[in-house]
Amino acid sequence: MADMATGRSGKVAGPTRPYRAGRIIRAGNAIVGVLIRAGLIPRGYLLTTRGRKSGRLRTQPVAIVEHEGRRWLVAPYGAVSWVFNARATGKVMLRRRFTARAYTIRELAPAEAGPVLKRYAGFSAPARPYFQATKDSPVEDFVAEAGRHPVFELTPLYGDPWSTV
Repeated sequence: MADMATGRSGKVAGPTRPYRAGRIIRAGNAIVGVLIRAGLIPRGYLLTTRGRKSGRLRTQPVAIVEHEGRRWLVAPYGAVSWVFNARATGKVMLRRRFTARAYTIRELAPAEAGPVLKRYAGFSAPARPYFQATKDSPVEDFVAEAGRHPVFELTPLYGDPWSTV
């Protein structure tokens, strides 16, 4: 089982690639952040969370799934730091160009998350190696993947965005 990814617990997670944010990924995130600030990436936003231990603000580029007036935040690389921070505070901030808005989050159950993951996989080519299902797979395959890729529904908060994150 050399091609199987193992988690920290040592359990086999499946044939998806493990996510490791090395120097190249961090440099790429910095470049993508500049492009998002300029508004050049259509679905790109800068996600800001408050660190669950340090309390410092952490910013990361993300892609948002929008459909029928609703927005979802997908964690294509699994439960990474921003996911733990968002779960701990229940709030996130999204920025793009000159606008910033705070949101409360609600993590979706796998049955709800499956259709959102399928929609996300249809437009996010860089994340595809981290999914076992392909963009042409049925929704049921994405429901099975939902445990490895948390999905959050975003509900806007009103008022000063920086004071609420």
